[in-house]
Amino acid sequence: MKDRQWIGKEAAWKDEIIAAVLLLAFAFFINRGIEIKGLYMDDLYLWSCYGEQSFREYVFPLGSTRFRFVFNLISWLELMIAGNHIGWFVPINILVNVCIAYTVYRFGKRLSGRWTMGFLTGILYLLSRMSYYQISQVYGLMETLALWAAIGILYCLYRYITEEPAKKALIPCSVALYFAICFIHERYMVLLPLFYVAFLMKKERKLVPWISTTLAFAAVQVIRFFTIGSISPAGTGGTTVAETFKITGVLKYAVSQILYIFGINAGPEHLSGLSWDASPAWIRVLVMVSGLMLAIMTLIFLAVVIKEKKDRKIRLKVIGLFLLFIALCIGSSSVTIRVETRWIYVSMTAAWLFAAYMCGVTVPKKELNANLSKPLLYCGLFVLYGLIMFPVESFYRGKYENLYYWSNQLRYNSLAEETYGNYKDKLFGKKIYIIGNTYKMSDFTANTFFKTFDKKRTAEGTEVTFIDSMGSIGLITPNMLILREDPAHNAFQDITDFVRNLKFERVYGCYEDGWLDENAKARIMAGNEGKITFKFYYPGVITGMEHIIVTVNGSEQRVIPIDASTVMAEFDVAPSQVSEFTFESNFFYDAATEQRGEDRLSVVADITAN
Repeated sequence: MKDRQWIGKEAAWKDEIIAAVLLLAFAFFINRGIEIKGLYMDDLYLWSCYGEQSFREYVFPLGSTRFRFVFNLISWLELMIAGNHIGWFVPINILVNVCIAYTVYRFGKRLSGRWTMGFLTGILYLLSRMSYYQISQVYGLMETLALWAAIGILYCLYRYITEEPAKKALIPCSVALYFAICFIHERYMVLLPLFYVAFLMKKERKLVPWISTTLAFAAVQVIRFFTIGSISPAGTGGTTVAETFKITGVLKYAVSQILYIFGINAGPEHLSGLSWDASPAWIRVLVMVSGLMLAIMTLIFLAVVIKEKKDRKIRLKVIGLFLLFIALCIGSSSVTIRVETRWIYVSMTAAWLFAAYMCGVTVPKKELNANLSKPLLYCGLFVLYGLIMFPVESFYRGKYENLYYWSNQLRYNSLAEETYGNYKDKLFGKKIYIIGNTYKMSDFTANTFFKTFDKKRTAEGTEVTFIDSMGSIGLITPNMLILREDPAHNAFQDITDFVRNLKFERVYGCYEDGWLDENAKARIMAGNEGKITFKFYYPGVITGMEHIIVTVNGSEQRVIPIDASTVMAEFDVAPSQVSEFTFESNFFYDAATEQRGEDRLSVVADITAN
């Protein structure tokens, strides 16, 4: 008997390890191509607060419009772990999401009574296009943590109403999760009625659960009032819920969220990736077929609930708990000025878990060996639903580029690649010139963006300047970096070498360190003022006989006597035009240890164009 128990436990552990590894592999596979190489907007502001504020100020921001100290604490840890490794944020986000997927798998396994259905719910969770924000933004951690806590509350209350007797720790755990989720995202304060309904379902006569839940809610409101001066939750885009709340808007957004749950993109392209009307016919057909699968599953499930009177009461309680949870989550996401797909992720996850529960009710595990046709028919519908939704979700994932923030993330990923990605720490201290500013980069972004790559968090000496054209700057010096915007590809291009060669073309006898041979030629572009200045430096012994004949554009000649170690000469040429200069020296530097061209090294020239 003991040997059998040990073998059973070993097999169970193997199942858990296999599930975790498969979920991990699938998570990285389905999110391939998503990258954070540069921070901007909310993510950059979050990083800035982390670096400039003390731990207390960052985690407990008094006087702010939001007080999310639980999220702030976890994000502080994430930022500390990532440091200046910006590319780590996506893998970290994926790993956290895998932990939730494993939680969903375990919950689905409990609800359905079988490994396969639980694993399918975990896969569907990872596959969902609604995970875009959680993976592609540092701030996505907030949505991830809130979803995890919300599912945790549902899990605890499900066990509370279905187990007899219920474990004593379930209510304290659920109350603690509720208190925490209110300080991850205040939207989930709306889950309070879920507790009271669960208590009524359980016919809870003890006062402790009722009082503890009420006190947790009251504590949340008191803390919010003293930290932000209000108990009204903030809305989206700088609005407040109290100001933007409209019944018609709530109903409209609630309906759109229900449609989303059934696979229909009911929102505009910039929020959903691709609207339902713009979706190809084959996608709409697949979504309709998947909806038919769910409808058949629901009808069979309801028939079983009605037929089996013995367990009807407890099953109705579970149905009520799940539907109320989904309704509250939908309601909390419908009271602001718009609905973003990421807000529906919690409701969607609960819907998949409910589908796993329907499988468990319709096909109890004890019937697996007695009648294989029933589980294959019913659970097969859920598997078929997952197979149908795989191409649908994959297709919509390919439309992330249409999301309102995606193009900006691509731009700043490109900016990071073209700068720190190519130059590493040599970037710091450079003057970065960007031709054009159609991307409308803010001063905050320009001043802060490159600090994220520096271990010292300063990027000392690095400056960003926007210019209209190449003519706005003179010759390219080693501490300059020239970029141009590429709006067609939401990118930046490093054109430093191109501009350097265009403004100073070394025909022969000219070298990057400034040395000129006895005979040299260069083509130099003048600036807006049409003045080119030469600063000649001769490190050898001066006899008074040394001179350089400078010929401009093959006609104008000028003799420059080298009667000192440093000699200046200025030429007036056509503004913003390329002029050709030839240099003929009647001397050379006899102490030179090398000869780079056909002639010997003569003098060092520092050339500027204004």
